[in-house]
Amino acid sequence: MGNRYFEVLERASSFLEKQGKEGYSILFVFLERKGWSKTDWLLHLKEEMPETEQQQVQVDVERLAENYPPQYLLGYSDFYDHRFLVTENTLIPRPETEELVDRCIKENPDQRLTVVDVGTGTAAIAISLKLARPNWQVSAIDISEEALVVAKKNAQNLAADISFIHGDGLKPVRDEAIDILISNPPYISNAEWELMDESVRTFEPKKALFAENDGLAIYQQLANEAKNCLKSTGKIYLEIGFQQGKVVQALFQHAFPKYNVQIFKDLSGNDRMVIVSPE
Repeated sequence: MGNRYFEVLERASSFLEKQGKEGYSILFVFLERKGWSKTDWLLHLKEEMPETEQQQVQVDVERLAENYPPQYLLGYSDFYDHRFLVTENTLIPRPETEELVDRCIKENPDQRLTVVDVGTGTAAIAISLKLARPNWQVSAIDISEEALVVAKKNAQNLAADISFIHGDGLKPVRDEAIDILISNPPYISNAEWELMDESVRTFEPKKALFAENDGLAIYQQLANEAKNCLKSTGKIYLEIGFQQGKVVQALFQHAFPKYNVQIFKDLSGNDRMVIVSPE
């Protein structure tokens, strides 16, 4: 014996923990690959694990030990009750960003609005908005052509009618009138490199993470560009780094002196969103 499901996974988990990694990650990957719930796991854990599955566990454990993200191993990540393809060309969608999406949906009724998502990546934000608010006209912009390939596949898989644009910030839509600008831009400063999780530093796309000027460059760009295309009744929804609240708020307050610019916290209690709305 010795190769029952729970024994193989226990050994794999223990190996990861000895390497200083998250032991549970191998069970997460295993259950996802099998399509098993926790109940399925309990029903089968004393059964013999087939050799092919043992080999897959071994391959997965080796990658996880190298800090390879579980979502890249699987090729997908769940976000706002939808499943999105992810690759090394896209950032892995985060739970904090779900909070930004949720707030945007709840604060805006399903009337015909023009919405632009800058730095779309997997298009998790754009697609989640479109599926919740079918009457919105949603455009998604990214500077990475590789990310847009993944984004378009996600839109196709989830039947979301979105316009995808390759470009830098709001430049491609500068002549349009926008109701909502939403963005989770690169906001990590180069000085924060050492604080980053090793898996993020090694495998996630640097272009989607880091920004010049202490992580503020894209906010500065968007504040400047949005002045020309945001409607007087328009709103801006931004995800921010937990230490950037005050400075991003000041940036947008300067650009939009007559607007209300507020900082909101995520569920962990960290500053995570700046929202610009008419008084």
